[in-house]
Amino acid sequence: MKEYLNGKRNGKGTEYNRNGELRIEGEYLNNLNKKGREYINGKLEFEREYLNNKKWNGKWYDENANIIYELINGSGKMKEYISSGELRFEGEYLNGKRNGKGKEYDRQGELIFEGEYLNNKKWNGKRYDEKSNIIYELINGNGNGKMKEYISFGELEIEGEYLNGKKNGKGKEYDWSRKLKFEGEYLNGKRNGKGKEYIVVVN
Repeated sequence: MKEYLNGKRNGKGTEYNRNGELRIEGEYLNNLNKKGREYINGKLEFEREYLNNKKWNGKWYDENANIIYELINGSGKMKEYISSGELRFEGEYLNGKRNGKGKEYDRQGELIFEGEYLNNKKWNGKRYDEKSNIIYELINGNGNGKMKEYISFGELEIEGEYLNGKKNGKGKEYDWSRKLKFEGEYLNGKRNGKGKEYIVVVN
C-alpha cells in the first residue's frame, strides 16, 4: 500500500516480497525516501532516515535485535540489500556515499569485490569470480591507473596501465605458467606495435 499525491509517492507506504512477507515500510516525500524500515524473513533488519534520497541515519540489527552497524549523518558502517533481501554491500559510508573499506556480493551471496571505495566508486581492491579466484586488481580508480587481470584459476595474465577500463600505456602479458610473453605499449585496449614478444618454451 502506498500513498500518492500528483502521481508521486507521498506519505506512508508498505511493500511485500513475492511470498507476501512484509519487506519495507516507510514514508516518502515527492517520490523520494524519507524514513523507512526493512525486514528480512519477518524480522526487522534495519531502520533508516534519508536526506535528499541518501541514506543518512540508520541502525542495523542482528537476529537478536542487537545493533551491529549504525550510520550517523551519512557516515559510519552500513549494509545494503537487493529487493529480494540478499546482502549486496557492507562497508563504510561518508556523506551518504560508499567511502572507505567495503565488500560486494552477488545474488548467491558470493564475494565479488573487496577493497576501498571513493565517492561510491570502486577505487582500490580485488574482483573475484564465482570460484573466488581474483579476476583483476584495481589501483587508484575505476578502470584508470595501474591494474592487474587474472585468468580463471587465479594466475596473473596481464598487468599494466589502464584508461577508462582499457589497456593504455605500458603493460605485460604472461602465459599460464607466469612466463613473460609480451612487454610493450597498448592503445585503446590493443597492442600499438611498440613492444617485444617472447617465445615461450614448453618443457
